[in-house]
Amino acid sequence: MFRWLANRRRQRIRETPFPEPWFEYLDRNVPYYHQLSEDDRNELLDNTKVLLDEKHFEGCDGFEITDEVRVTIAAHASCLILHRDARYFPRLRTVLVYPSLFMVPTNDLDVEGVISADNAAHAGLSWDIGVIVLAWDEVLRSTGTRTDGYNVILHEFAHQLDLEDWVANGTPLLGDSDEYHRWSEIFQADYEAHVEQVRRNRRTVIDEYGATDEAEFFAVATEHFFETPRQLQRRHADLYQLLSAYYGQDPANLG
Repeated sequence: MFRWLANRRRQRIRETPFPEPWFEYLDRNVPYYHQLSEDDRNELLDNTKVLLDEKHFEGCDGFEITDEVRVTIAAHASCLILHRDARYFPRLRTVLVYPSLFMVPTNDLDVEGVISADNAAHAGLSWDIGVIVLAWDEVLRSTGTRTDGYNVILHEFAHQLDLEDWVANGTPLLGDSDEYHRWSEIFQADYEAHVEQVRRNRRTVIDEYGATDEAEFFAVATEHFFETPRQLQRRHADLYQLLSAYYGQDPANLG
């Protein structure tokens, strides 16, 4: 019953016109939008409208949430759910936006068991309590081009996809046991190979931050899938095909 009501409400939202001024934000901040077919662009617009209706955006440290902020973030998030049974990031409730890099207290445990407190600067965070945190200047820096493999919005929203099964382990919610088996086989092999390449200080297509753990590898690989797809396809063909099947897209062959 609740799902039927949600789908009915979402359909009404999809049928509302996309405000004309918002297209300027897509032109300026969402390069991927222009690589899509007309049908895919329309689907992205529909998903963007639903996300804007369902998610709460809040500014931090005096930052003002404008339509540009909301549309830019929601449109990039919508790229991740094209061609899929869009669940609209069901665990996510709030997107917090800082004007620039924000500090988060951290506690580090050294080999002798001593805990040291520090502050670390972040461009984005994704929490399992239904919150994403983004730095707006990093959003603009990372969305200004689609050629560097860096997109903080895609990264943090990929973490939310990973968390849909309540575990941040680099394996998102999949369809059946065969899909999980294939994912485990291919994803783990590429992750371990990447960790070894980073350990040897060798140049990699996937950013070295992906060697942190499996969850970060999935988020970073997602950035490269949409931002540098041809390079990813050449160097990580199996991983590219795995992500292409999951996201239902083939960005290496767009445009």
